[in-house]
Amino acid sequence: MSRPPDDGIRPQEVAVTAPPPGDAALRFIGRIRTPWTARADCPRQGRADGPECRIELFAPWDRALAGLGAHARIEVLYWLDWARRDLVLQHPRGDGRLFGAFALRSPVRPNPIGTAEVALLAVEGAVLRVRGLDCLDGTPLLDLKPARAGFTPEAPPKPGVAG
Repeated sequence: MSRPPDDGIRPQEVAVTAPPPGDAALRFIGRIRTPWTARADCPRQGRADGPECRIELFAPWDRALAGLGAHARIEVLYWLDWARRDLVLQHPRGDGRLFGAFALRSPVRPNPIGTAEVALLAVEGAVLRVRGLDCLDGTPLLDLKPARAGFTPEAPPKPGVAG
């Protein structure tokens, strides 16, 4: 589903003409279902006590969920398809100060990739029930990972170091 960009620019914000995309290709692996259908209604950050949301994986990617249910928290990466991509200087919502796009967690950025660490409530087939998202209903899903805090991989010994 294609969504129009928000064309409003606040005073002192700066937009640029970006070069055409073409140096990376992403594959959407699912859709995120939330109660929000308008950007103005989305929370600025996900909340631990926010509403329950659903992440629906497309086949064949649903098979990659094996073992994810062992994690209480996961990181969700998603494509903010309603976001502008051309502002380099912007004002955060309700704030008169000017910041560069990379100094903010704003969805307005050259590559509008959103990320949220959420509570994983359940894995039900190809559907995850989660709490803590902050994106619009229908947002395309890019990737899922165990949350960093709960992830403790066994690292191989470094070369030249006795184990």
